[in-house]
Amino acid sequence: MEYISKKDIKLPKRKKDGKKGDNGRILVIGGSKEYVGAVALAGMAALRSGADWVTIAAPEKVAWAINCLSPDLVTKKLRGDYFSLNHHNTILDLLKKHDVVLMGNGIGLKKETKQFLKKIIKKIKNHKVIDADAIKILSANDLENSIITPHIRELEIFMQNSRIKKPLIKRIINEKNIQKKASLIKLNFQKFLNRNNVILLKGHVAIIISKNKIYCNMTGSPGMTKAGTGDVLAGLVAGFLGQGSSLLQSAVNASYFGKIISDILLKKKKGFTYLASDMVDNIKRVLKN
Repeated sequence: MEYISKKDIKLPKRKKDGKKGDNGRILVIGGSKEYVGAVALAGMAALRSGADWVTIAAPEKVAWAINCLSPDLVTKKLRGDYFSLNHHNTILDLLKKHDVVLMGNGIGLKKETKQFLKKIIKKIKNHKVIDADAIKILSANDLENSIITPHIRELEIFMQNSRIKKPLIKRIINEKNIQKKASLIKLNFQKFLNRNNVILLKGHVAIIISKNKIYCNMTGSPGMTKAGTGDVLAGLVAGFLGQGSSLLQSAVNASYFGKIISDILLKKKKGFTYLASDMVDNIKRVLKN
């Protein structure tokens, strides 16, 4: 296990003669009648990471609300309050125009949404970031070329979906030693990791697990429990991935900078009054190419 430090951070390089889109086109699939802010936070974080273009595909009322929140995000407005199989072909068309897909933020757990995700995931060849409710719906067998970004309870559900035996799940969830926990996760997800997948387990101590490496991030503050901070982290991951960083490097970069930003805000706000949107606004303070 390695502990993440500044020497592990490698930011994507931009070409001087580049054109719009060369530094990543990100498609964010998420949002529902109940949750509007999650996809907006994720999309803005992806843009702030340095990505050139972010499109948010969301139910129409969610998408209109996002347009009011930011003129920088492109939206694709889908009929209805939730994702369903009716949106399958529209999303397939959008996939052709984007490099990376981030899915799950605020998408909800409706039956029709689960059906949509289980079907569309088989068609997505792009690199993927799987977050929030998508983690609760999908399994290890559904994914390749992906980064999943669960907190511990989402990981528990993902393991259940992946048919890991209950005693093993309980052992992993209850393990207090970080190195032992990481080793247990790696051992039980070896086939998943071999298909070019990475796990970024969020928490006070973040764990990043790939086929060949385990990283641990000890920095950060309890303010990362605030609603929306996970969406910001997922957006950062997708943004770095869209700019050409590897799956593992994208996860390492996002975890490192996300926790550095939380430390800055803790001092700046003199307590835990800061919001996830404050994190987005402060990305520019720590990312210097």
